[in-house]
Amino acid sequence: MKIGLFGYGKMGKMIEQIARDRGHSIVAKIDDPSQDVDYSSMDVAIDFSTPEAAFDNITNCFKNNVPVISGTTGWLDKFEKAIKICDEHKSAFIYASNFSLGVNIFFELNEQLAKMMAELEQYKVSMEEIHHTQKLDAPSGTAITLAEGIIENTSYKDWKLNESGDKTISIKSIREGMVPGTHSISYKSPVDTIEIKHEAHNREGFALGAVIASEWIQGKTGVFSMKDVLNLS
Repeated sequence: MKIGLFGYGKMGKMIEQIARDRGHSIVAKIDDPSQDVDYSSMDVAIDFSTPEAAFDNITNCFKNNVPVISGTTGWLDKFEKAIKICDEHKSAFIYASNFSLGVNIFFELNEQLAKMMAELEQYKVSMEEIHHTQKLDAPSGTAITLAEGIIENTSYKDWKLNESGDKTISIKSIREGMVPGTHSISYKSPVDTIEIKHEAHNREGFALGAVIASEWIQGKTGVFSMKDVLNLS
């Protein structure tokens, strides 16, 4: 498989190494929107660029019949427009806030637990995420996805950073050391606490998941998620 990388930072370099280890080739490394791109050389594009560049990167691939795997956050106000362009050009797309296989299983576990807890009003849910000090955004995209999974399956209405309310999920964000990413969800009542937790040991899992998604999407048309890749839906 021939992969075009859009964004060649730490994640792009890690994806390159894992892709090569799995027998794939990297045919383009695009780290500047002004670079010329040979779309005809690509079987798939993996986008971990910037919020400013992501929409153009993704939609230009669609227009050139290149399926896209994207983990770039901060551009989702244009997500529906990108989906429309994908459909118009009969391309294929997977977006995920986190491509780790373990995290995506954790997403599913979170939703199932939320459904089980929905009617147990004595339990109050809260969340905590811990990341390295270089991560500037808070809460993490993964934490937001987890919160949305709870909101969709319970009577909670929204989430807020370090602020709780009757129908508000409080998300605590901690930045320390070189932590790749730890997310925990707690349901606490006066008599006990139920907690689920995912702890990444390194960032290789994120890159591996993106490469596996790019392998899976070959020959497909449409918009998919990691649930489809892992056969969880």
